[in-house]
Amino acid sequence: MILPRTPSFRLDGKRALVTGASSGIGLAAAVALAEAGAHVVLAARSADKLGAAVAAMQAEGMSAEALVLDVSDVAATEDAIARAEPFDVLVNSAGVARHSPALDTTEGDFDLAMGLNLRGAYFLTRAVAERLIASGRPGSLINISSQMAHVGGIDRAVYCASKHAVEGFTKSMAIEWGPRQIRVNTICPTFILTPLTQSTFDNPERAAWIREKIKLGRPGEVEDIMGAVVFLASEASALVTGSALMVDGGWTAD
Repeated sequence: MILPRTPSFRLDGKRALVTGASSGIGLAAAVALAEAGAHVVLAARSADKLGAAVAAMQAEGMSAEALVLDVSDVAATEDAIARAEPFDVLVNSAGVARHSPALDTTEGDFDLAMGLNLRGAYFLTRAVAERLIASGRPGSLINISSQMAHVGGIDRAVYCASKHAVEGFTKSMAIEWGPRQIRVNTICPTFILTPLTQSTFDNPERAAWIREKIKLGRPGEVEDIMGAVVFLASEASALVTGSALMVDGGWTAD
């Protein structure tokens, strides 16, 4: 009897691009991919933060470099991707949140959220796929979405709208590029403890709401996302595309 073998989770020889990579989920994703053997290009707007992150990774023997990039600038993003070697893996973690009651939404907040969470993510994903298609290579493109892409939330009409839209274009791109062996998926985290979410957890009413909704009884840590990133980037998920991987502690199980 010939026993089956688990496909590899290793990413040796792969090039990965991670946006929003100077902190939080993006940095955790970059470290996870590098630990699995990938060469990782960390992209974000802050050169100082990127430099510190890359230096820390290199000090631990990881293969990493920095790319200063504002994903909301579509022309600059497309130019940067066109000039780079093709990326086998994309983790799009650049994003922004502007939370307020729907009646208080400003056009500025709406445009900011949609410009980065939706427009930036769409054209970045397209640019990376275009390079893969031109070179005849397969790939795994991962958009960091949210549990809020599948439910509604208090004061989160604009954010939910942007992330629901990410789910839509992810599925459509997965259908379009599947014959070319380019997989497109999302990861949908619950509330993750990062400096950017600290103000939410500092609000007793919001903190109680979060803990009541998460069935495992705790908010997420960035480490909770790292295994999901490696899974979707690797051959272990070779038949997974057009899917949303929920890392939400059971929030959306209701």
